[in-house]
Amino acid sequence: MRILFLVSSMHGGGAERVAATLASAWTRRGDEVTLVSCYSGRGRCDQQLDPGVRLLWLADRVRGPAWLRPVSKLLALRALAGELRPDRVVSFLTNVNVTALLALFGTGLPVVVSERTDPAHGAILLERPLRWLRRLTYPWARCVVVQTQQSVPHLQQVAPGVRRIAVIPNPLPDGLPAVRTAEPQTGRFVLAALGRFDPAKQFDRLIEVFAGLAEQFPDWDLWIWGDGPQREPYRQRVGALGLEDRIHLPGFSHRPWENLVAAHGFVLSSRVEGFPNALLEAMALGLPCVSTDCPSGPAELTRGGQDAALVPLDDDPAMARALSALMQATPQARLASGLAAAASVRTRYGQTAILEAWDAAWSGETGGPADTMRESAAGGPERTQRTS
Repeated sequence: MRILFLVSSMHGGGAERVAATLASAWTRRGDEVTLVSCYSGRGRCDQQLDPGVRLLWLADRVRGPAWLRPVSKLLALRALAGELRPDRVVSFLTNVNVTALLALFGTGLPVVVSERTDPAHGAILLERPLRWLRRLTYPWARCVVVQTQQSVPHLQQVAPGVRRIAVIPNPLPDGLPAVRTAEPQTGRFVLAALGRFDPAKQFDRLIEVFAGLAEQFPDWDLWIWGDGPQREPYRQRVGALGLEDRIHLPGFSHRPWENLVAAHGFVLSSRVEGFPNALLEAMALGLPCVSTDCPSGPAELTRGGQDAALVPLDDDPAMARALSALMQATPQARLASGLAAAASVRTRYGQTAILEAWDAAWSGETGGPADTMRESAAGGPERTQRTS
C-alpha cells in the first residue's frame, strides 16, 4: 500500500509526533509511506522516523514569486501525487487539509483529512478565508477524522456538508517506557505539567492554584516543561510570588518521558485541547493525574473521571481540591491509581487498534474497527457518523 502523508511541518508539536508515530507504524507493517512537509519555509525534522519513511519538503518543489506561491503549492502537490501514484492520502491540520483537497480534486484519490484540534474552538484561530475553504472542501474528502466523540457535533457545525466522520484517537507513541511499578524515591515530590506556554494551556492559573497550596504541602514542587511566548511572563510571576525554588519552568524537554516517570503526579490545566497527548502518556506511564474537563479529550481519556480526577473548567477551587487530594494521598494510593489508569489507556489506545481504525476510514466501512475506536466518556462503543 502506497500512502502519501501530508503535514504542515515536522517540528516538535503534538500533531507532528502523532504523524511520526503513524508513518513509522505503517512503514513497519510493510506500507510504502511518503511523508511530505507542506510548510512554505521548508523547516526541519525534530521527530524520530522509521528509516523506511521517505521524507520530502514541498517547498523544494514550489517555484515562482511569493505572490504566486499558494497556486504553485497546489500545482506542486498535484504533480507530486501524480509521480507517487499513492493508494491512500492522509492529511493533518486544517490548512494542509484544505490544500490537499484543492490540489487533488478530480484525481480520484481517496483523501482522508484529520482535524487536530477541536473544530469549534479551533475555528476562532482560523482566518475567515480558511474557515470558508474548509466548509467548501471537506465534503470532498473520503472521510474527516476527529480525535474525540465530543468533536463530532462541532465539526458538523463548521463543515455541515461532510459525508462521513470517523473518531480516531491518537495512538500511544513508539518507545514509550513500561509502566512504572513504584513511585520514585526522591527528596521532594514533583507535580508535573507539560506543554506549550500559550494561553490555552492556562499554566498561569495552575501557577496560582499551586501557590495557594504551597504552604500546605511544603514537600511538593511544581515543574512545567515546555516553551512558548508566555513562559517569560509566567517566570516573572513565579518570582513575584517568591516561589522560584518551588515552581520550576525549565523550558522544552527533549526527554519528556524521563521527566514524567520521575514525577509523583501529573496535571493538565488546559482550556481546550485537540487530544491531550501529554495526559495520555502520563496515564500510560502510571502517574496519578488531574485534568480539567476541557474540550476535547480528557473526558474520554479518563472515562468520565474513572481513571483520573476530572475538574470542571474554570473552577480553580475544584482544581485546588483535586491537587490537594493527590498530594496528601499515600504513595501506595497514588501508585494504585496510576497503575489502573495505565492499564486502561494502554488497552484502549494501542497502535494495532488505531491502525485498524485508519484503514476503515479509508475503506469507507461501517461497523468495523473505526467504529470500535469511537468511545463515549463511559467507555461504550458508538457508531460512525454519516451526514447526508
